Amino acid sequence: MALVDRLVYAIGDIHGRADLLARLLDQIRADRARQAPGAEPTLAIFLGDYVDRGPQSRQVIDLLLEFRRDPAFESRFLLGNHEDTMLDYLDGQVSGLGWSRHGGAATLQSYGVAPPAEESRAAWSARRKALVAAVPPEHRAFLEGLELTISLGQILFVHAGIRPGVALDQQSKRDLLWIRREFLEAERTDPWLVVHGHTPKGEAYGAPGRLCLDSGGYISGRLTAASFCGDTVRLIETGRPEPRIFPAQLANAA
Repeated sequence: MALVDRLVYAIGDIHGRADLLARLLDQIRADRARQAPGAEPTLAIFLGDYVDRGPQSRQVIDLLLEFRRDPAFESRFLLGNHEDTMLDYLDGQVSGLGWSRHGGAATLQSYGVAPPAEESRAAWSARRKALVAAVPPEHRAFLEGLELTISLGQILFVHAGIRPGVALDQQSKRDLLWIRREFLEAERTDPWLVVHGHTPKGEAYGAPGRLCLDSGGYISGRLTAASFCGDTVRLIETGRPEPRIFPAQLANAA
């Protein structure tokens, strides 16, 4: 059985790099025009972590909302741990001090809100109202509508990974958004090819049964997407003019 029975694109962690996202989306549009001209809308799945670290979080969400209106694509968006933390801050569930240490200050600045000069819980809590007022309702609705997992054919799309040995409907939200070593180092017996982000390297990488598309764009200057068609997996990367095949032995489900 093929991995998927339609053309699918998955896009890795963006982290406030609207400049790179615009280039990658142009590459995906051009690739789709070659691969499936005139076909029904092509599925595009974004793996989360749109905000923080890079300087253009607001602009990234604007681009994603614009792309969602493109009739050539059926777009779906996963929740990343950074969006989850941003929502917790907006809702008053966290002070924001921890968020500030993981790129939250850059997100505030992208919405025109100056981060507090003092690194304290009280200072960050006091800045919450300004961000709540600055985030457009369409952005808030987008963040609140993000999905945790998407399964298609033999592929499971998720932000961070899954806990081995736990049924999909029993996975915790924290694991789906945050897991690393327990997933990355495990020998799994589930049937999925897990396509994820969250744990960056300078380019896409994988192992039998998983593929990570987080190429650390906010540092490396490279965003990565993968296209899936039948059993063929290709990588589309900013800075590379042509897609490249991802090794079959690393793309097969366990």
